[in-house]
Amino acid sequence: MSLPSELYNAKFAEYIESLKILYLVDDQFKSICNEYCNSRIKTEKYKKKFEKNFRNKLEFENLSKELEEEILIYLIRNK
Repeated sequence: MSLPSELYNAKFAEYIESLKILYLVDDQFKSICNEYCNSRIKTEKYKKKFEKNFRNKLEFENLSKELEEEILIYLIRNK
C-alpha cells in the first residue's frame, strides 16, 4: 500500500523515508496518518464550500443593496 498524497508535504519532507516505513509496519501510526489525511481532505472540502458560500453571500448582499436603491427610487418617484 502506498503512502497517501496528503502525507507528502513540507512538514514531513525530511522524514519521508521513516514515514513510509512506519506507515507500512505500524498499524497505530497508519491509523493516525489516515485520520490526518481524512482531516486534511475534509478541511479542503469545507474550505471550498466556505469560499463558494462567501461569494454567494457577497453577490446577494450586493443584489439586495441594488434592489433597496431601486425600491427607494420607485417610492420617491411615485409619492
